[in-house]
Amino acid sequence: MPTEFSIEILTSALAQIAESVFATMMNLEVGQGGTPWFPGGNRLTSALHLAGDWNGAVLLECDREQACRFAGRFLSMDPPDTPDDVVRDVLGELANMIGGNLKCVLTSGIRLSMPSVVDGSDYSLRVVGAEVRERLAFQCAEGPFWITVLTRRS
Repeated sequence: MPTEFSIEILTSALAQIAESVFATMMNLEVGQGGTPWFPGGNRLTSALHLAGDWNGAVLLECDREQACRFAGRFLSMDPPDTPDDVVRDVLGELANMIGGNLKCVLTSGIRLSMPSVVDGSDYSLRVVGAEVRERLAFQCAEGPFWITVLTRRS
């Protein structure tokens, strides 16, 4: 039962997955790099848990205004002024697409949870028993965002 994977493979695969999802779903060019992750007070975080032969989670974080712009692009509409259920659904779906593609890279025998979205200010999201395996910063025309992969401690 594999529980470890190469960080180098994950980093390149994760970057390629993010670039592909954002280009395909929002016609948005993204590149790795930009603002290093820091705890933020004005963000939305979508989380998708992976369980089975490998256990962990994928988090997608961006600021609230950016999440609204992502929703507008994703749905080809004017972006909402404030995060609503549509914005949270889109952010959850983006995490779902990233996690679904990532599961194919990791190992067979992984199930995905329903995505969840945390919205608010000055919050922290912890996945019990997990540690950061990889965190990548991305930059796009809409601003910086971050994708984090957590893995269960053995």
